Amino acid sequence: MPFTGKATYSAGAALPEIAEDVSDLVGIVSPFETPLLDALGDARLEARSTHHEWLEDSLLPNTDTLSATPQNPETDDDLSVAHADRFRVGDQVRCEDSEELMLVTDVGESMITVTRAYGGTEAEAVASGDTLFILGNAALEGQDADAARFTLRQRRANWTQIFSKTVMVSGSELAVRHLSVADELDFQKTKALRELLRDIENTVLNGIAPAADQEGSDAVRRTMNGIVPQLVTNHFVPGSDGFPSGANLDETKLNTALRRIWERSSGQVDLIVVNGYQKRVISQFGAGSRLYAPDDPRYTSQVAVYESDFGVQRVVLSRWVPRDALILLDSGRVQVPPLAGRSFHYRPLAATGDFEKGQVLGEYTLELRNEGAHGIIRGLATA
Repeated sequence: MPFTGKATYSAGAALPEIAEDVSDLVGIVSPFETPLLDALGDARLEARSTHHEWLEDSLLPNTDTLSATPQNPETDDDLSVAHADRFRVGDQVRCEDSEELMLVTDVGESMITVTRAYGGTEAEAVASGDTLFILGNAALEGQDADAARFTLRQRRANWTQIFSKTVMVSGSELAVRHLSVADELDFQKTKALRELLRDIENTVLNGIAPAADQEGSDAVRRTMNGIVPQLVTNHFVPGSDGFPSGANLDETKLNTALRRIWERSSGQVDLIVVNGYQKRVISQFGAGSRLYAPDDPRYTSQVAVYESDFGVQRVVLSRWVPRDALILLDSGRVQVPPLAGRSFHYRPLAATGDFEKGQVLGEYTLELRNEGAHGIIRGLATA
């Protein structure tokens, strides 16, 4: 028997008698996560100037390069080197992977004189471009002290950048009752802060300072140098400078980059930062050898931590990394400090009408210490 009483469908097309049913939540689908900033954590110190500086130092080099091939590569004892001032009389040296050891007996302006086949080792040919490793110096008993040698500390710097969003809500908008929002002004502040955090992560990765007037002016905006533009020492391109060829990312390329960073610095790379495409490539490294228990219904197809011969690296997925890039970071040498008293905050602005207006703003910079302790692979396949 059909229902003949009053029902919701009999109230009319617009349902004027029935209260609206609206969820108490506002869904935001736009990406606003900041995985790199989360991985780095809060800065240990604040910046005290818009031109933020720090000092870097290095030990005396213990390698050099042969600048010419001797006429008799296996017997000549005068060797042309790129930096003769790195050697002292009494240094034991070894060339590349050679088993021959040599002893430095004299140091000139661009040449060193050595005793070949020192200690009964067998002489081997040397050539221009070979690397000479300085094992250490043997001092004579009772000799006077050598001349002091030292390196100079270097100042590195970056500029702070102001990030701001303006929010403005009319008096009427503040007065009315909103669905799912208790205070419209607070809601707009929260949205602005999420947008700014998204923007600062993008800038930390990809931003660059202007070519001139980097301190800024009334016409020039001050911008910080991001990570990607600063990575020069360990900037790897497939097929270039002895780096493995082929555009597709693989373990050979990743481990070659990690090995070269390890050879050139004391950096401990612990973050691999990639976009979605390269993250999927990394997750497929061990796809052919995955094993699953018969009673385990889960299928796992991702790599969150990569344990290599050169340390353990957490794989960080950031949508703001260029698609053709893989970034290798020593997180202990990276921080994003705010200018003192200028971390993100809300500043009300003077009302000149029937509205509330203000700015959510902050001023931050990137401190990337020892650029040679990090690395980047560019030119990877993206399809």
